[in-house]
Amino acid sequence: MKIGILCYPTFGGSGVVATELGKALAEKGHKIHFITYSQPVRLEHFTENVFFHEVSVADYPLFEFAPYETALTSKLVDVARFEGLDLVHVHYAIPHASVAYMAKQIMAAQGISLPFITTLHGTDITLVGKNASYNPVVTFAINQSDAVTSVSRDLMEDTYQNFQVDKKIDVIPNFIDLRRFNKQRKDHFRRAVAPGNEKLIVHASNFRPVKRVSDVIQVFNRVVQKIPSKLLLIGDGPDRGKIEKECRESAACEHIRFLGKLEAVEEILSIGDLFILPSETESFGLAALEAMACQVPVISTNTGGIPELNVQGVTGFMSNVGDVDDMAKNAIYVLENDERLLKFKHQALEHAKSFDIKNILPQYEALYERVIDGQFA
Repeated sequence: MKIGILCYPTFGGSGVVATELGKALAEKGHKIHFITYSQPVRLEHFTENVFFHEVSVADYPLFEFAPYETALTSKLVDVARFEGLDLVHVHYAIPHASVAYMAKQIMAAQGISLPFITTLHGTDITLVGKNASYNPVVTFAINQSDAVTSVSRDLMEDTYQNFQVDKKIDVIPNFIDLRRFNKQRKDHFRRAVAPGNEKLIVHASNFRPVKRVSDVIQVFNRVVQKIPSKLLLIGDGPDRGKIEKECRESAACEHIRFLGKLEAVEEILSIGDLFILPSETESFGLAALEAMACQVPVISTNTGGIPELNVQGVTGFMSNVGDVDDMAKNAIYVLENDERLLKFKHQALEHAKSFDIKNILPQYEALYERVIDGQFA
């Protein structure tokens, strides 16, 4: 199959999933064409059967904001026509679903079929899409999609509740490539970070308010009083300055390290003992899955799609949003006994295996074939 993929090329979950899915499809011989404004961050090496088409937006004084959606549509039509795409898979509804619909109509006027699939990832529905400025377009584009998927049952239900969607939504969960995300021998990293063999607690996010990174600091402040620990914060974003200030005002600041954006996050996860995800909402929780694949149990909130991933008392524990006391209690319980910690690590990995891309990829391939054959979901 020849498949066009529209996504954001950044560190966000939707872009990561889109890129990893494309690379896995390419390994099976499909021709994959990424169309976006810069090279996706997970597309760092040459990969056979993978092609990148950069969208350039003309800067005219007439426009206060560059018309990216129009430029993206034109690029998609150009690639679809020249490469003979069989279908387009768009990740994150805004603006990709409406772009795909417009491209489909342009191609139809030329007698060419270009079906498209929309995958809903989270904030395109739960946050941005609910805005009155976008809701009508998002609703229309979803309903005009030839097939729709969401990364969790919770996100599917949220979509039906907040949008007038009459399209069937298939739940295909996010996935992990266990060839990349696995526990690696990084003993030198651990010795450098925890010379006293302290426990290592990790958090990774884009430091937006919804991630509640401040709660990570509060949980750690409680844990470090009971268990010698270090906290590793991976990522960057609008709340980083605020979190750094909170860290400096904390007695535990000397045990906290800000690592910034990292491409090889699996190397840090490989030395971790516990992962904290205190988000206000998560459509799935891909960062937690990556941690579990590296044998790191998870302390998380119980919101959104997280309960579909983090199994209470098995792969970690869940608490109500903002309940830092309960999260700290659970973290201490996991960390205070080495035998118990080892059991949680093993259980986290075993559960993560069910989300291996080799189990999820066939679901997408079957959907693609149905759409191309006109058997729309």
